[in-house]
Amino acid sequence: MPPGGARIPSTRLFVAKDEHKFSCAHMTIFEDGSKERLHGHNYHAACTVELDATGSQALLDFAQVKTVLADLCRELREHLLVPRLHPRVQVVRNVADGEIELLVCGRRYVMPADEVLLLPVGNLVVEALAEYLWGRTVDRLLPALRNAGVVWLEVTVTESPGQGASYRAALPTDGELA
Repeated sequence: MPPGGARIPSTRLFVAKDEHKFSCAHMTIFEDGSKERLHGHNYHAACTVELDATGSQALLDFAQVKTVLADLCRELREHLLVPRLHPRVQVVRNVADGEIELLVCGRRYVMPADEVLLLPVGNLVVEALAEYLWGRTVDRLLPALRNAGVVWLEVTVTESPGQGASYRAALPTDGELA
């Protein structure tokens, strides 16, 4: 709390629409080197922003936020999501004939390359998806978010009704964008 116990006023806005969904396959990799079987979820994405009520009087354009969420969901939809940064995931070959070969926890997978997305995450869990989508949202909307006085952004990803994760962080400063 600020000095003197005064509260800083803020406003929270959110976008959580039925159309912000994506169905895809994944497998979580556990610390002991085992993994889940390949399976899928019907994920939903939502976005919440907090605005400094004492700052800018500019408006946040909900249409921009909805468009970005829809675009990101469309990119992920109907793919096998693979954690590119996990040490137990190895891309054996990503060949020009349109196939990708992966080793995941010692199991071999050969898939059409256009059906696989190698995401820059350490594991394919909702926490990582929420953080990934947070970063992509900020990349696309940072000037508009700053102009509207957004203090922080939160992205929530659910994998089933009542089960998911959120990633919340302050917007990056100019020095953090390098």
